[in-house]
Amino acid sequence: MAYYNPEPKYEHGDQLKVGILLANLGTPDAPTASALRPYLRQFLSDTRVVEIPRAIWWFILNCIILVVRPKKSAEKYAQVWLKEGSPLLVHAKKQTLLLRGFLGQKIKSPFAVELGMSYGNPSIQSAIDKLRAQHCDRILVFPLYPQYAASSTASALDAVWRVLLKTRNVPAIRTIRHYHDHPAYIAALAESVNEHWHINGGKPNKLVMSFHGLPKFHLLKGDPYHCECHKTARLLAESLSLTKDEYTVAFQSRFGKQEWLKPYLASTLEELGKAKTKRIDVICPGFSSDCLETLEEIAMEGKEIFTHAGGGEYHYIAALNENEAWIHAMTAIALENLQGWVSPEWNSEQAKKNAEMTHLRAKAIVS
Repeated sequence: MAYYNPEPKYEHGDQLKVGILLANLGTPDAPTASALRPYLRQFLSDTRVVEIPRAIWWFILNCIILVVRPKKSAEKYAQVWLKEGSPLLVHAKKQTLLLRGFLGQKIKSPFAVELGMSYGNPSIQSAIDKLRAQHCDRILVFPLYPQYAASSTASALDAVWRVLLKTRNVPAIRTIRHYHDHPAYIAALAESVNEHWHINGGKPNKLVMSFHGLPKFHLLKGDPYHCECHKTARLLAESLSLTKDEYTVAFQSRFGKQEWLKPYLASTLEELGKAKTKRIDVICPGFSSDCLETLEEIAMEGKEIFTHAGGGEYHYIAALNENEAWIHAMTAIALENLQGWVSPEWNSEQAKKNAEMTHLRAKAIVS
């Protein structure tokens, strides 16, 4: 009787590689109700995302949400969908290619970089399969969430563990927990803001830093997300030389009737509009790529709320996307978590280059 062996085939002399798995939330395959339904079912069935008793939530999800929401969400996705596909996937693929290319040119040790989504395609399973097919015996899981939250970072790690539970020859695994206060990440954010201000005539009356919201009980149960968002905001404000009166923090994407992290972005924008604020700029530091939440909820709905309430100019500052400073930051963050897996000579050389780059960017921000 023949047995099927699902493990990658290794030949004597094959060079083992170090894999980097970029993990993000996910996106539907198309801006249609039929594509949204299975995506939302997978996303909203995750117990990390929705912590409601299963029996109650099953009824709400299958008898209400999946009946009504797919069509409404599809209409919103259609407003931001690109020719190449979903904005989130388009930007994440470009980040993957750029990081892969940069590492391939600079690092002596062989690397492989793949993209996987917690929900939808390409899946975490497919990303790990591709890395193992390239003979990666070590994999660094790099969630593209700067601030840790159980519903995002931990959910991505859960997806990785589910794959490995079914894997016989498990590779060595390292994970990145967060990088909300990493100097290279903050420098990349500050550079993108300064570039936006240079193009749009300088600072606004108020910089609004909007982060994705979470139910308040997540904070009360010990989730550090709220604190990490505020630390990112403080460090970014310091990098931009902003006073406390020149910026504010808010939380977006509230869902349901329970209390979420406050202040709510919609309320903040309405108050700023009623105060006849001449100009505000809004940035979403928790998003590595632009997506439905930034392009539709922030850039479109947010502008409508602010201007309808009496506000003046409204600008959305794009996510880091393929910003060169962000790709350098991703490289620095990855390499710091790969010590011992790459040649010491290269690590020492790259550390010096990263220090020089951070110094130059800091000088540029100050000037």
